[in-house]
Amino acid sequence: MTDGLAVIDKAAGWTSHDVVAKARGILGTKKVGHSGTLDPDATGVLLLGVGRATRLLRYLNDLPKTYTGEVVLGLTTSTLDASGEPTGRWDMSSVTPEEVQEELPQFVGDIEQVPPMVSAVQIGGKRLHQLAREGVEVEREPRPVHVSSFTAEPTDDPLVYRIEVTCSAGTYIRSLAADLGTALGGGAHLRNLRRTAIGPHTVAEARPLEQLDVAALQPLAALVAHLDQVVVDDETARLVATGRKLELVPHGHPVAVLSPAGALLAVYHRGKPEVVLPPR
Repeated sequence: MTDGLAVIDKAAGWTSHDVVAKARGILGTKKVGHSGTLDPDATGVLLLGVGRATRLLRYLNDLPKTYTGEVVLGLTTSTLDASGEPTGRWDMSSVTPEEVQEELPQFVGDIEQVPPMVSAVQIGGKRLHQLAREGVEVEREPRPVHVSSFTAEPTDDPLVYRIEVTCSAGTYIRSLAADLGTALGGGAHLRNLRRTAIGPHTVAEARPLEQLDVAALQPLAALVAHLDQVVVDDETARLVATGRKLELVPHGHPVAVLSPAGALLAVYHRGKPEVVLPPR
């Protein structure tokens, strides 16, 4: 049986679903899922849960994410990135790096974003990108997100700025790029988006999909390495395997319960098991 975490460096041109489908064939199991969708044109960290690890993907959903990319001033597109059709042009050659720096603070902290029309958000039972393909644009409510940091550095091209963003799940980097362009008195779009980290998992440990094999899988405990952890003795481990309540884990948030050998046995919340993974 194959269980574990795969940290993939997704190539451009692949949907997250494509990666999952290919991984199923490589690993010989249908039990593969992903956490944190990446746009087809984007590259970088995509986390796959394999086997029983699919039951743990929920604990990855709220991890902060870090991205790099390029903001191109003077041109807006239908998708807010380089894959879309041009929708507007401005002469922004006079914008200075100092002016860009002055606008960045308004996009840091707790902010609200309107989801792009080309996104997976559902309204009225349909995903926005489906409506966009039909030529329909609908009203979207702003959604709260958190941006921990947003930096922009000039490049050799005065209209292109290299950015790095660390943010909460659900943040659209395309929207940040477009909103920055608007704040500078014109428009902008995003290109070369790359996710460099999801929580503790970075591109340093990621591997291309074609290099995926069973040996590349990290143990189940890697999916919850960011949670508080409790190591129990062998007798308690046997109780955990039966789903027994454990008052020794009274935390108000999920806690990973490990065996003396470091194997993940379960995730408990307020003393009750949410996921039980007895050793095979």
